[in-house]
Amino acid sequence: MDVDLTLSPRVDAVKPCKTLAILDQTTALVKAGAPVIMLAAGEPDFNTPSVIAEAGINAIREGYTKYTANAGTLDLRTAICQKLKEENGISYTPDQVVVSNGAKQSILQAVLAVCSPGDEVIIPAPFWVSYPEIAWLADTTPVIVPTSISRNFLMDLKLLEATLTEKSRLLILCSPSNPTGSVYPKILLKEIAEIVAKHPRLLVLSDEIYEHIIYAPAVHTSFASLPGMWERTLTVNGFSKAFAMTGWRLGYIAGPEHFISACAKIQSQFTSSASSIAQKAALAALSMGYAGGETVATMVKAFRERRDFLVESFGELEGVKFSEPQGAFYLFIDLSCYYGAEVEGFGVINGSESLCRYLLDRAQVALLPGDACGDDTCVRISYASSLATLQEAFGRIKKALVALRPTVPV
Repeated sequence: MDVDLTLSPRVDAVKPCKTLAILDQTTALVKAGAPVIMLAAGEPDFNTPSVIAEAGINAIREGYTKYTANAGTLDLRTAICQKLKEENGISYTPDQVVVSNGAKQSILQAVLAVCSPGDEVIIPAPFWVSYPEIAWLADTTPVIVPTSISRNFLMDLKLLEATLTEKSRLLILCSPSNPTGSVYPKILLKEIAEIVAKHPRLLVLSDEIYEHIIYAPAVHTSFASLPGMWERTLTVNGFSKAFAMTGWRLGYIAGPEHFISACAKIQSQFTSSASSIAQKAALAALSMGYAGGETVATMVKAFRERRDFLVESFGELEGVKFSEPQGAFYLFIDLSCYYGAEVEGFGVINGSESLCRYLLDRAQVALLPGDACGDDTCVRISYASSLATLQEAFGRIKKALVALRPTVPV
């Protein structure tokens, strides 16, 4: 009997996550003995702080290994509310918070909860690779709003206004940004809020996963803290980045109860509660002090030193352009001056994808092509690796790029 091999149109509409694909490819090369340096994934090289790890270990030893409440333990949701009040200036009650298996799950559930088929999800570009694909999964249409490196990858308000229609349901903001490291200043967020207020159906999903990884004088502002925006905002955050807890898989979403209860309903039929062990560890993370205390501050200091090294180093290369990151741990760098070069035994470099393949082949450094983030002129370099690793990687990249020579006047 023949088998019907057709798949859901949702699957056909979604692209595989390029970051994970590169990670898998790089892991295979390393296992085969190739000295590849992985700078494509957004994963801190620091170990989870010991106080957090010990809390997880103790949870196992004490038998805290059962299901928790679907939305997360009351203790953790209460602690999250306290954190949001003290650090972000936004007030929630525990029933306005859902803890999930990572911020990515929180974002997906939010889009599913508030959007109807045919709605539009407004996404500034460059964007985190999963935003448009999550929109497609939810039977909505991602509408991309391009930004420019000359404006530090911040949205042009006139372009945003021109993009919005009666179908616009959700605007996704990410500050500090993955992949650019840009931070939206409060004055610009207020202007965006004024535009949002003109559109009755428009909500905002504020992805604040990198809020603690920020470099003075830049300051993080939670969108929900702006006048009139609490009712319209779904705030997403988590523990992966600032607390070096990527493998613990824990994130959360906070917002008006009407929307958050819908997210909880989806989660109840999707994954149910997040890991009980990870939730105990998260409680310890939130007890480390304001913004993670000295432990997180030490990590942020290291990220800043790494950023400064890359900014100085790439700034010496002719034809290369970038906007200095103000947060997160990525450098989104315009290397399009090398496009058009033909390499013997490799072929023509005609975009970010082929440039990254060239650098993986010749420099053995793995980077994320900018086309995965909506900007083919750039590549994303993660500096969540040690300074020594970045120094070695830059040396390899520079050697490979010098061999190409800029192909346009500089």
